[in-house]
Amino acid sequence: MTEFGLKAKDASIASLGLGNVSAAFWNLEPAQLIEDTILRGEGALSSTGALAVDTGEFTGRSPKDRFIVMDEITKDAVWWGDINIKFDADKFDSLYNRVAAYLANREVYVRDAYACASDKYKMNLRVVTEFPWSNLFASNMFLRPTEEEIMNFDPEWSIICAPGFMADPEIDGTRQHNFAIMNFSKKILLIGGTGYTGEIKKGVFSALNFILPHQKNVLSMHCSANVGKDGDTAVFFGLSGTGKTTLSSDPNRRLIGDDEHGWDDDSVFNFEGGCYAKCIDLTRENEPQIFDAIKFGALLENINFEDGTSAVDFKDSEKTENTRVSYPIHYIDNIQEGSQGPAPKNIFFLTCDAYGVLPPISKLTPGQAMYHFISGYTAKVAGTEAGITEPTTAFSACFGAPFMPLHPTKYAEMLGNKMRENDVKVWLINTGWSGGAYGTGKRLSLKYTRAMITAALEGELNNVNYQTHEVFGLAMPTECPNVPQEILSPKNTWTDKDAYDKKANTLAEAFTKNFTKYADYANEEIMAGSPKAATNA
Repeated sequence: MTEFGLKAKDASIASLGLGNVSAAFWNLEPAQLIEDTILRGEGALSSTGALAVDTGEFTGRSPKDRFIVMDEITKDAVWWGDINIKFDADKFDSLYNRVAAYLANREVYVRDAYACASDKYKMNLRVVTEFPWSNLFASNMFLRPTEEEIMNFDPEWSIICAPGFMADPEIDGTRQHNFAIMNFSKKILLIGGTGYTGEIKKGVFSALNFILPHQKNVLSMHCSANVGKDGDTAVFFGLSGTGKTTLSSDPNRRLIGDDEHGWDDDSVFNFEGGCYAKCIDLTRENEPQIFDAIKFGALLENINFEDGTSAVDFKDSEKTENTRVSYPIHYIDNIQEGSQGPAPKNIFFLTCDAYGVLPPISKLTPGQAMYHFISGYTAKVAGTEAGITEPTTAFSACFGAPFMPLHPTKYAEMLGNKMRENDVKVWLINTGWSGGAYGTGKRLSLKYTRAMITAALEGELNNVNYQTHEVFGLAMPTECPNVPQEILSPKNTWTDKDAYDKKANTLAEAFTKNFTKYADYANEEIMAGSPKAATNA
């Protein structure tokens, strides 16, 4: 194994309780991490040069095994429950010591990196990993300091990732052998029992979702963002399958980032230095930027090769539907240098409505924007998950509930305030069905969806007439350049108008039922954004 970058087990490692590791390999270049992974038998190169690894038992996050230590910082601020699960401080200390003992006499990989492209909010990270490919993931996904910055690097948060350590629930207080635990007092993210690298990324995101809104009055967002030639920023929220990555990739606009951002008084900035993209069924035709980024330095997870070759079989879901690739953001053309842009002019909430109820584009009031932001709606269709045979509603608060330590209304009220302060337009975009529900209607054309977003960005919907959706109260434009007028009002696309009304009321009831757990915390403006049952249904 190469010893380039190896340092003595110095005070910074010892201060983390890791003074007994056999070797600490510091800030290795991607090529060295790839070489070590292959020599250890933990990965192989694909035909494009990307490193392919298997993450083991876990091929996705384990939300029920994500914990937050309850202490003086968190006890009255975190929204405790099924998403933010309490963990005892003493149990954390004991578990941490057991992980440190596990890593004793083992080689570890140490990386200095940071989150937040804005200098005002930069959070220095020290990432200590058991496996070299976990360290490659950190190199790809976080922002990379200069050599000069590394010389004087002072970490604020530490991430310890030991996939080979298996917790004992009776001793450690975990649910099972895997865990991801945030400790805000000690500024440590502790991960064990799982090799899924997304736990590293989302652990840091979750920490920022507490720190920035709660302590620095910065709205943290699970979104993509891009900026136009005139410097206008657009932000795209949406759950998996709604088109967030696809629609924010625009040859006429520069990508700020594809997943996690902050919004302060005057700017939007990326949290990350890379992209972590799904690659199931990936083709160059549909996603050319992602496809071409899968080259040397990129990390593929849980894929299979085509028989007898090192070519990736992107259609193969034998290991998981959640096949992934991570790569540095500069692997994509047309990025925004510095990963920052001014405050947004337009925000898009993307939903794939498989019921065919919501309009393809509508403009939201601040109250409606906050309501739909808290709701975070989309629909899953048959085939997307085992056991789903017809459309089902899916709600995820703030379009990222598993990563939000504060109550969703905190983020929503910040969004509403920023909308008013910056005169931001918020649009609800349905990338799902029209003319009927899934199985009867048709999927809205990507061509038309792009045209609607372009029209909104270029101000072409500012002076057109709007009509109001009778159930959801949404303002629907009556015309849009390069889009057939007849699809702009969803009811018009249904042959059976009574069936549409019934389906609209059914969806409205689902929204209302989902919102009951937030209603006690929501102000009148938010509640006024809720849908109303149609009287003629």
